Amino acid sequence: MTENLTHRQKMLTLAGILLAMFLGALDQTIVSTALPRIVADLHGLDRFTWVATAYLVASTALVPIYGKLADMYSRRTIEIVAVSIFLVGSGLCGLAGEFGSLPVLGDGMTQLVVFRAIQGFGGAGLFAMAFIIIADLFAPAERGRYQGFTGAVFGTSSVLGPLLGGFLTDKGTGLIPGVAGWRLVFYVNLPLGLVALWFIMTQMPPLRPRTAPKPFDYLSAALLMAGLGPLVIALQLNRTVYPWTAPLTLGMLAWAVVALGLFVVRSLRHENPILNFGLFRNKVFRSANAALFLMGGAFLGIIIFEPLFMVNVLGESATRAGASLIPLSLGVVSGSLLAGQMVSRFGHYKRWMLSGISVLLLGLTLLATMPPTVQYHQVLLYLAICGLGLGPTMPLYTLAVQNATAPELMGQATSASQFFRQIGGAIAASALGAVLTFTLTHSLPAAAQAPATRPPVAAADGPLPSAAATASASPAVRAAFSKAISRVYVFNIFLVVGGFVLTLFVPELPLRKSNEGPPAP
Repeated sequence: MTENLTHRQKMLTLAGILLAMFLGALDQTIVSTALPRIVADLHGLDRFTWVATAYLVASTALVPIYGKLADMYSRRTIEIVAVSIFLVGSGLCGLAGEFGSLPVLGDGMTQLVVFRAIQGFGGAGLFAMAFIIIADLFAPAERGRYQGFTGAVFGTSSVLGPLLGGFLTDKGTGLIPGVAGWRLVFYVNLPLGLVALWFIMTQMPPLRPRTAPKPFDYLSAALLMAGLGPLVIALQLNRTVYPWTAPLTLGMLAWAVVALGLFVVRSLRHENPILNFGLFRNKVFRSANAALFLMGGAFLGIIIFEPLFMVNVLGESATRAGASLIPLSLGVVSGSLLAGQMVSRFGHYKRWMLSGISVLLLGLTLLATMPPTVQYHQVLLYLAICGLGLGPTMPLYTLAVQNATAPELMGQATSASQFFRQIGGAIAASALGAVLTFTLTHSLPAAAQAPATRPPVAAADGPLPSAAATASASPAVRAAFSKAISRVYVFNIFLVVGGFVLTLFVPELPLRKSNEGPPAP
């Protein structure tokens, strides 16, 4: 499919899809910094959590669908559609509330939630298509070094997102006359996205499917979205308002089970399913994605709860708490690039997976045993160690799955890996939040329970408490938060140990030197 492409053509194509992927990764971190100002301007405190949830639901549900479309139509066409949808959503988000309340869409905050969902529909393709197109451009034997760049993209966006978001929100007002600074958080996507589109439209080959496309199964797509949407929303609900036993929570979970069950039945009977369940007979696909499910949960567990420790135990400001994740991101970048280069040079991807998980376990053990008196710089070191361990998990599991999958199913197999990582993160975040809340409920002094049990919910659903609110917290309160977050990390360790065990069962197949032909035996 791509054997006749020059190295220059491949590099320019890679640059375009990585830039598009960077937009999606940046959007996940840049918006959170601007949320307090957005809420103040649009008067939508009661709906601020939906700004993130709408994007998460849309981007999670559409990942498998993009994978299927990539197996049916030109990869270039699908990538152009994904980037275009994302840019339209970005522009609309920047315009939210500019013209007051609108028919059907309602006020500015409701408009923003709807437009964030549109962004998510495009964002799903930015992630899924990046790994699929890299698989087209490079054979498995050399793919590791290029997929390592995807981890670098995630890490870089994690560092730049909060910094750029804060700068545009605080200093951006007036850069464009009459435009509030927080709107630039969305508008900044437009010039970068247009550059990415130019690369893709002018430099990327069509990358057409290897077989004639069959009719798309729209019913399966509808069932998938109808099941995943309520599932992700139910996992994101504020547990102080909607506990697990609440009728709304149980109803949404029941709806999700029924819809996803119908999706499985339909997929098993349809000639052209969204996800070919025959892939689960592949031991590499089965065990690698199970490990990814747990590793996705472990990664999000660090991202969510470490800033909470910084604020509620060490009394750091929200800014310093966010900045503490920079060493984690730099570790992810370094680990991803190093593992990708080593696998491309020496092969043997499995040993690098296991080595990365071992380093991650060391970092998590250090985090789980931190006393309330730990120093800020010590936490930064522990996070850097965790990042080095997490880095190889970004590209190598996907590489293993792609290497073991027939070329005509590459899109579905690759998108499934992204999906399992994302849904694992969503489920683990909800479960770890429950652990935190339960521990705090039984650890905090009675007088502190009412105001202090709110932060664990905010960890998953909203902004961190201010430093002023926690700087004067009593030693007992700080000790309670330290104990609760340590327990979260203990559960996180169990997730990673599970990922380690599952990785032991991932067969290590020789990396193919060509994209043609059947998967390695």
